[in-house]
Amino acid sequence: MAAKINEAHDHIAKAEKYLRTSFMKWKPDYDSAASEYSKAAVAFKNAKMLEEAKEAYLQEAEAHTNNKTLFHAAKALEAAGMMLKDMQRIPEAIQYIERASMMYVENGTPDTAALALDRAGKLIESQDLAKAVDLYQKAASVFENEDRLRQAVEMLGKSSRLLVRQHKLDEAAVSIQKEKNMYKEIENYPTCFKKTIAQVLVHLHRNDFVAADKCVRESYSLPGFSGSEDCIALEQLLQGYDEQDEDQVHRVCNSPLFKYMDNDYAKLSVSLRVPGGGKKKKAPAADAAEGGAGAGEADEDEYAGGLC
Repeated sequence: MAAKINEAHDHIAKAEKYLRTSFMKWKPDYDSAASEYSKAAVAFKNAKMLEEAKEAYLQEAEAHTNNKTLFHAAKALEAAGMMLKDMQRIPEAIQYIERASMMYVENGTPDTAALALDRAGKLIESQDLAKAVDLYQKAASVFENEDRLRQAVEMLGKSSRLLVRQHKLDEAAVSIQKEKNMYKEIENYPTCFKKTIAQVLVHLHRNDFVAADKCVRESYSLPGFSGSEDCIALEQLLQGYDEQDEDQVHRVCNSPLFKYMDNDYAKLSVSLRVPGGGKKKKAPAADAAEGGAGAGEADEDEYAGGLC
């Protein structure tokens, strides 16, 4: 352990020497300094001195920035963020990863920027859902700007689910519509059908039957939607909801098509209630039994006083 710490300090000393200027050396050697800071960071990390490792990575990033090697500067910032993650300082870690993503974009490597934002979203998701949504949306925008729609829509999907989890249903409705538009653009129509189900569930939880119905009607223009399993189920759901038929809504929402959606949407499905509490239709057998019982009671009443 002591050997690693001494090694790290030796690398720091060498880096500082490379940065010094003199009468004969007018310009700092940023490249060599960055290399020494990187070695120091690794040595500190191996010695379990994470704070010192983080600082060394930040000094490496600064040297690379001064040397105008932004890709390597961004990598060093990400590494500093990982040290903070290991110290359970996630919000600080996210700040460095976001800075790194901006450098990647500036460097002309937007895909790397989007992937960094995705990693940051995963890190913060368990602590701050709103921040995770922001990071996934930024990643989606970066991918979309590069016409990487399949990657963009994946990020949007993560964002939509987290918005539902936070009960931010208005924002979720907008996000799911954007997802659906992208899937339509890349001609992934079966997934468009699933997004229509998600839309309908969100709108019904918003108590907006008109918007839910509109989503279904608009989907009839999608190839293969009309007559599909998804279409039939949605028609039954909307009919049951409109007629306040609790049994029909319950039957549709507990069908495998709905129950095995992504967990956040499945929860919307099983918790959906018709307006006003709804009504349950009585089974024909129950009606007949009640009718028979009523007739029996009437007969009893007729002869309750005996014959006279």
